[in-house]
Amino acid sequence: MTGAEAHPGPCGVRARVLRLCLLAVLAVTTLAAGPGRAQEDPWFRTEALNPGLGALPPGIDRSTPRATIAAFLRAAEAGAWADAAHLLDLSELPRADQAAEGPEMARRLASLIARKAILDWTDINDRPDGLRIIGGRDRPQAGEPRRSILIRDLSLDPVPAAIRLNRVRPGEDADPQWVFARQTVADLPALYARYGPSELEDRLPDVLTSEAVWGLMWWELMGIPVVIVAAIVLGMGVHRAMGWGHAHLGSDLSRRISGAVATPLVIAAVTGLVWWLSSAVFVFSGQIDIFLAPAIAIGFVTATLLFIVNGVEAALDHLVAPGADIDLTRRERARSRALATRLNAGKRILVVVVFLIGAGVVLSTADVFRSLGISLLASAGALTIVLGFAARNVLGNVMASLQIALNQSARVGDRVVYKGDLCHVERIHMTFVQLRDWDGTRLVVPVGEFVSETFHNWSMQEPEMLRVLKFKLSPRADVGAMRTAFNEVLETLGSEKLGDELGDLEEAAVNVAGQDVFGIDVWFSVPCRDPNTSWEVACNVREALVARGRRIEEETGRPVFPEAVAAEAEPAG
Repeated sequence: MTGAEAHPGPCGVRARVLRLCLLAVLAVTTLAAGPGRAQEDPWFRTEALNPGLGALPPGIDRSTPRATIAAFLRAAEAGAWADAAHLLDLSELPRADQAAEGPEMARRLASLIARKAILDWTDINDRPDGLRIIGGRDRPQAGEPRRSILIRDLSLDPVPAAIRLNRVRPGEDADPQWVFARQTVADLPALYARYGPSELEDRLPDVLTSEAVWGLMWWELMGIPVVIVAAIVLGMGVHRAMGWGHAHLGSDLSRRISGAVATPLVIAAVTGLVWWLSSAVFVFSGQIDIFLAPAIAIGFVTATLLFIVNGVEAALDHLVAPGADIDLTRRERARSRALATRLNAGKRILVVVVFLIGAGVVLSTADVFRSLGISLLASAGALTIVLGFAARNVLGNVMASLQIALNQSARVGDRVVYKGDLCHVERIHMTFVQLRDWDGTRLVVPVGEFVSETFHNWSMQEPEMLRVLKFKLSPRADVGAMRTAFNEVLETLGSEKLGDELGDLEEAAVNVAGQDVFGIDVWFSVPCRDPNTSWEVACNVREALVARGRRIEEETGRPVFPEAVAAEAEPAG
């Protein structure tokens, strides 16, 4: 042995250390993999499966999920509950009680499946391993073996319960069997008490509980018209009661509130009656419940949305315009306008939140959507693109209206100049802004277009503002005389007509802003106390100032206004 072999260098030491580390990692991985494989077996282990029931009857096949469901449904249709009990995992029951209580558990489970479960046969395959196929036709064996299949989740206090199939292997030598889960059997008493037949159905004769058509019983065919008639009668009664109360209310606010809640109250009352009848009096089977449950959810969500929208609109009407003689553009209504805008923002947020929650509730109660879940998820990318493209304008307008309501760039009642039209904001809806022109006509503008355009908001500045009247005067006009006339006009209107609308008269000014061949440009600055009424103030001052100018012309013989033909005259400022 050489000295180099007896004493390896640094490179040899590092190589040995690296090999030792790799061996340690492999050892740890091997030890960890052993128990993991035992836990990942595609079945549940048990010592024996329903030893208290005796031998498995002929015709009961538990080898695949579909075979188990098919055997259970055939036994239930034939009333062979003792045979159907073999398709349940009765491990929660004592061995001595399995033969006596097993058939009753099977009968209860059959009732629950008929009433609350719509079987998705595409997920219940005919393979012993219950393989969930994740490939396409070109890879038919690609998938994941399963040891449990969910049939239906059901609400139950304090935690939800499930109807579920489990793959169970009794002992080491037996083949795995598919049976209804032991936890499902343990929850059957509570589930049957909540979702099973009502007391009325239990008292009905056998002829009414027999099957009629489409899997429905005779009593269901007779109970559906009863529910419809009862709902109509209750709706008409609530509507008449609200109408009578509306007619006998004294205050305007109470009448507005009663009118706002009338429709949602009728919808809520009818939906509540149908919900109570379908859960306590007539417990319908799954063919009806699949449509009735989401319809009840839609009814409650619609009533809530209408209550929010109508209630907020009634509050807005009372705050913004409590009377026909109230002008919402006046400055004393400024706080009401700000509060109305905040209510608009709150309404939009509540509508969006309730809609999203309601949509989730409706989808969660509809088994038809669950059966479509895989296909919807598979095409989620394309569906999202299509829906986003179709709803881009609506969603954009909704977000724009929420933006206006939050930043208050245009409040309800504000005086704005939009595309040259002098208007005030009458309403900010979800998708459009309603503007009222100075002549009383309404201008409806999509919210997205409104926020994308530049507009003047006279109400955003300080309450006081200056309105500038731009006059073209003759080059020979006496500006001093017009300044005196302007001050006299302000004093006269301030004492007689516009005392509450004119601002501080010390801010009034007359300025010569320019001149050309036609004359001189003179600007008369009118102080206004409220921007929402400044246009009317400017109109009154302009009218009086023109009249005084004509009078000055007659008294002095000097022209005040230029004598230009129409083709030469410039448009008024």
